[in-house]
Amino acid sequence: MQQHNLLDFFSGESISGVAYKNKERKRMIINHLDQHGETTITDLASALNISPPKATSLINELIADGLLKDCGKIDSAVGRPASIYGLVADSCFFLGVDVKHYYVSIGLLDFTKNLVTANMRIPYLLENTGQSLDALISLIRVFIRDAPVNSDHILSLCINLGGRINTNNGNSYSFFHFNEEPLSSIVERQLGIRTFLENDSRAMAYGEFHKGIVKNEKNVLFLNLDYGLGLGILIDGKVYYGKSGFSGEIGHIPFFDNEILCHCGKKGCLETEASGRALIRLFKEKMDQGQTSSIAGNPEKPGEIRLTDIIEAARNEDMLSIDLLAEIGEKIGRGVALLINIFNAEMVILGGTLMNTGDYIYLPIRSAINKYSLSLVNSDTKLFVSQLGEKAGVIGGCLIARSKLLA
Repeated sequence: MQQHNLLDFFSGESISGVAYKNKERKRMIINHLDQHGETTITDLASALNISPPKATSLINELIADGLLKDCGKIDSAVGRPASIYGLVADSCFFLGVDVKHYYVSIGLLDFTKNLVTANMRIPYLLENTGQSLDALISLIRVFIRDAPVNSDHILSLCINLGGRINTNNGNSYSFFHFNEEPLSSIVERQLGIRTFLENDSRAMAYGEFHKGIVKNEKNVLFLNLDYGLGLGILIDGKVYYGKSGFSGEIGHIPFFDNEILCHCGKKGCLETEASGRALIRLFKEKMDQGQTSSIAGNPEKPGEIRLTDIIEAARNEDMLSIDLLAEIGEKIGRGVALLINIFNAEMVILGGTLMNTGDYIYLPIRSAINKYSLSLVNSDTKLFVSQLGEKAGVIGGCLIARSKLLA
């Protein structure tokens, strides 16, 4: 099936009568296989409350469309062995584009939710300019050109950006909000691929919830520890967005009584003392006060210190970096303790760039959680580090692009 036919199948275009009913039933079949895996016609007909002959007819049409396949026979207690049917992995594909301050990671997911290929940490400078947006679109275009699949079968993509994202209308209010046209529409017009937007922390959480360390847990919190702090929330097995899609802004809780101006424009936010930005600010202050570090005098980056510089220095046993990570970690842990007391979550997952420092930040966070959260609540909450690591955002973006198209 060509791209336009595939898109027609997954679109919400207005049709009526028998054609509408059959299309809806086909989508129900795909969603059932997506959730439950390969199945027989008998089981499918029973689950969807349709007759076996009708189920057979619809499955045959989906096979002709290239979306389903006969996966072989299974033994049956009575009668002939039954055929089982499943999704065709290479029938269509989905892109996830995870945008960070200094690089972009892009991945390609197939129809059965397997990561086909990924290009991690492509150099890129995120700035709120038209040139930066053009550069991002160019990187995506190059990835599509070099991908080991037919580009006509890439049906949708999701771009993960920091800040305020309205995933429903495709607007980014923190980056590339230059005119009234939604950012998703601008990218879609230039690339010719259905485009969605998502907050980067929520995309990472989405990836971890569906393809990472979460198994049967229904109430989970994912903390993205990067230049800022982001939160993804899973309640009763469903990702919580909030009314406008802005849930999870933990970094902007007015946590401290200080005069430090946050990038959001307010003072005292948790991010001002417990984030990657805070870590860089503290590091520069200590250096100005005369403390020493292995980062000092780097000829390649005179006057510039990035988060990755401090992380690498800590991993090489730079004491200033290690001490500041402990200070930052303790404050992050206080914020996590607040969340545990409020949500009584089954699991808290720590991810993001700062977690590349391992125990240097994990142990202070763990200690602060024990100190500041209610023991009865804390004892029911498991603390884990992200299983997907840097691929959480890429996989999450791919899955969101897929789920929004299938929805």
